[in-house]
Amino acid sequence: MMHDTLAAALSSMKNAEKRAKSEVIVKPISKITIEVLKILEKEGYIAGFEKVEDTRGGEIKIKLNGMINNIGAIKPRYPAQVAEFEKFETRYLPAKDFGKLIVSTSKGNMTNIEAKEKKIGGVLLAYVY
Repeated sequence: MMHDTLAAALSSMKNAEKRAKSEVIVKPISKITIEVLKILEKEGYIAGFEKVEDTRGGEIKIKLNGMINNIGAIKPRYPAQVAEFEKFETRYLPAKDFGKLIVSTSKGNMTNIEAKEKKIGGVLLAYVY
């Protein structure tokens, strides 16, 4: 039984990027995994993804474009206010304005930069650079 499908998906993507693969298949899937992949696609870290339904919960085919240096889930999922984002940026990202934190807010999932602009806090889900 898998406990954290998001962490497993991000780990699979990281390993496929290290091996210079162009595509990775992730299963099982969850709604939060799909939302994070939408953000990664919008920010240009992945080329795209396709959800494939089957009788066992489905799978996702993710097309990689070689833009990911490191990616991972943040555990435990820390709650963060707008003023605390900088503390977590220094902890998880290698340099200022390099990479993104993915945050689950009351207005939906978004990057830390969007959350700062909208002045809303949330729960940290993942980092990517």
